Amino acid sequence: MSDIYNSHDIEQDGELTFATQAAKPKLKRPPLYKVIMLNDDYTPMDFVVEVLKIFFSMSSEQAFAVMRAVHEQGKGVCGVYSKDIAETKAEQVTQCARDNEYPLLCEIEQE
Repeated sequence: MSDIYNSHDIEQDGELTFATQAAKPKLKRPPLYKVIMLNDDYTPMDFVVEVLKIFFSMSSEQAFAVMRAVHEQGKGVCGVYSKDIAETKAEQVTQCARDNEYPLLCEIEQE
């Protein structure tokens, strides 16, 4: 019998039967990852703001605040996602920057 069921012997009308109850598995949430944009001296601030709006669905105000953090602190958090989504977003930003001939980079870091 499978590990996911708890079985108990029950006698009904002289017959032995099994009653099963599904065991509740203990699930833990997968770890989350931050997408972090790194500062460089060549990518224009306007391009960074547009990337944040397009790939991270930020408002103009949010994108401007993150761009300022990247510019002033050397990096800024663009969002927090599951690992696959964070990797995809970081790759999309990097590819978009390359397509526009900018050295902008994003990396991911476990939260």
